[in-house]
Amino acid sequence: MYEGEIAIGPVHSTMLEPHRLRLFIDDEIIKDAELTIGVNHRGIERLMEGLPVEKACILTEKICGICSHIHLWSSVRLTEIASKIYVPERAQHIRVIIEELERLHSHTLLFGHAFEILGHETMSMRCFMTREPVMQIFFEISGSRVHYSCPIIGGIRPRCDITEEQCRKILPKLDEYEENISAIIDRVLNDPLLVSRMKDVGVLDRKTAAKFHAVGPTARGSNVKSDMRKMGWVPEYDVYEFDEILFDGCDVLSRIAVRGFEILESIKIIRQAIGFLTDKSLSPEIYNSNYELEEFKPIECYTEAQRGQQYYSYGVDADGRVRHARIRTPTATNLGAMEEIVRGYHVSDAELIIASCDPCFTCTDRLSILKEDYNTYSKKI
Repeated sequence: MYEGEIAIGPVHSTMLEPHRLRLFIDDEIIKDAELTIGVNHRGIERLMEGLPVEKACILTEKICGICSHIHLWSSVRLTEIASKIYVPERAQHIRVIIEELERLHSHTLLFGHAFEILGHETMSMRCFMTREPVMQIFFEISGSRVHYSCPIIGGIRPRCDITEEQCRKILPKLDEYEENISAIIDRVLNDPLLVSRMKDVGVLDRKTAAKFHAVGPTARGSNVKSDMRKMGWVPEYDVYEFDEILFDGCDVLSRIAVRGFEILESIKIIRQAIGFLTDKSLSPEIYNSNYELEEFKPIECYTEAQRGQQYYSYGVDADGRVRHARIRTPTATNLGAMEEIVRGYHVSDAELIIASCDPCFTCTDRLSILKEDYNTYSKKI
């Protein structure tokens, strides 16, 4: 029998980003765990302080490469809500299309990541191949596969307008993607070897999920309703018909399955949005330049990112500069839940359990401004 500690990280072969995990074990069973993040501190919130709001919004896009659009959309939405800025309907539909495409590629990336941890290299590579049509759509719409820079205050950039011809090209690629991802989802749910590694592993019951404020697919895998799009926080989705996916298995398999079926719902949303765009009665306007940016105290804005509830808060002073920036990504709370539930499982399950919440360490690693800085800026707001 061996009792001691196993230290993993800050670099681990199966994890996409650096972190440090300490496992305190009895033989091969985990008795306690300590997960440390902070390797990727870049001080985004501090850098936003004092920037013109337009520049600060663009900076938020650089927080993450996988969920760059939702960060930019969240910061732009906050300013639009606070200053009561009208956004054309066409621009709203295009923002939704980009966000749901981003959800497709993010969830598919997690599938590939999970297969890699499980040692199924072939399926991992197949997931990346399946994801490729989505990345091609991003490039055709925005000219980029990572940072699309689509939303701006008042609408979207002209280069991101989706024409009728582009809509005709997107639909076959979406069909191809749906066919391939459906086969992968079927494999995940029915392959005995894969199921045996994920079923009843990393059980996050509803009580623990609520205690640690698990969000997104991590919470929905424990049968906790948490979709901000369905809860009225993102009214841009009110015109779309889609289901909130819930599973009650509470394990790794359930959290993976939620994302699989969410992919199919996202495809449904994209097709509806394309239908709206090709409707001749829809105004071609994509940008409202007739607005005035008002000074406002810090307010809150919530959106549903790929990993769950995303929180943005900042104010704008009389000079149009950002003050008191605060950002909370869904991984911040999901990781706390994962650290809690690894206890009692084998060492070989640890990274799989943590990966099942689809962590984005770089999103989470931001450095807030120092408390004394508030005194400097408070008189402005």
